[in-house]
Amino acid sequence: MNSEITTEFRLGELFCGPGGLALGATTAKISNPDYKIVHKWANDYDADTCKTYIRNICPDDEESVICGDVRKLDIDKLGDIDALAFGFPCNDFSVVGEQKGFDGVFGPLYTYGVNVLKRYKPLWFLAENVGGLKSANDGKAFKKIQLDLIKAGYKIYPNLYKFEEYGVPQARHRMIIIGIRNDLPYEFKVPSPEPYKNINNTCRHALEVPPIPGYATNNELTKQSPTVVERLKHIKPGQNAFTADLPEELQLNVKGAKISQIYKRLDPNKPAYTVTGSGGGGTHIYHYEIPRALTNRERARLQTFPDTYVFEGSKESVRKQIGMAVPSKGARIIFEAVLNSFAGINYESVESNISE
Repeated sequence: MNSEITTEFRLGELFCGPGGLALGATTAKISNPDYKIVHKWANDYDADTCKTYIRNICPDDEESVICGDVRKLDIDKLGDIDALAFGFPCNDFSVVGEQKGFDGVFGPLYTYGVNVLKRYKPLWFLAENVGGLKSANDGKAFKKIQLDLIKAGYKIYPNLYKFEEYGVPQARHRMIIIGIRNDLPYEFKVPSPEPYKNINNTCRHALEVPPIPGYATNNELTKQSPTVVERLKHIKPGQNAFTADLPEELQLNVKGAKISQIYKRLDPNKPAYTVTGSGGGGTHIYHYEIPRALTNRERARLQTFPDTYVFEGSKESVRKQIGMAVPSKGARIIFEAVLNSFAGINYESVESNISE
């Protein structure tokens, strides 16, 4: 157990992904420079994801990233930490899909985060999941998760963050729970979006200012069939395959539910719609001006990764990594609020939008 109060928080991560949370954490800065977050160890099961994380977050400490199934992880060997971040897999809590929740393969994986909290008793944690978590299993899943985190010895501060309100050029809504250990006198407040309201967070600005440099990796174009190109030419910015006025031969023969993101072109004057990690034809996010899907580098910009951030693996693997990540600039704002809470520095805050 870490009973010492520190200003340099050693961060452990489960389900670390390509490093969106880690980048937000390690770049977080407040007015007292002594307060910072440093990488200690991380775990993910996907090999490409682990390579991406190592390359960008801890290139000199490859051993600190354990690549493997969390269910086979030896928690006792991970090492002491002051903070834990875990974006537990959201597949079973997402609005899209069957919403199996606790009965699904991925549902109970958050319990491994709880186990690490019990074993190492870090000073604080950040847990992240999809916005749909609150309503999964008629709200029972979220209540159970909150109860387990409280039982592990933490005061918890859940909030549904709408990242587009914090200057991120993408409508991405995530449930984030900050926890502070019970025996500590600190309180967390949800950072206000007010300081970010004048940031230009349109997708056009994100993709064009500045232009993507020639050295940027992961910027190869997706091959579009002539039919798709023709279809996109008939779809105006902000429209999709079902709201556009398409000639009959370009219409999609879809019965039942019509997903609004299919062949949806971005509206250049708004934040992008949510970047996802998987999906077949029509789900790749489409440029507002050019009749094509976005490149992975363009998608990474919508997720606020810098152009110097290199993603490892095939194009589809990189697409998945980017889509599963937390926008690093959004994460950074939340981590800075945690640092301010521990440093005793006031910051602009709002009431949580999650009622008890």
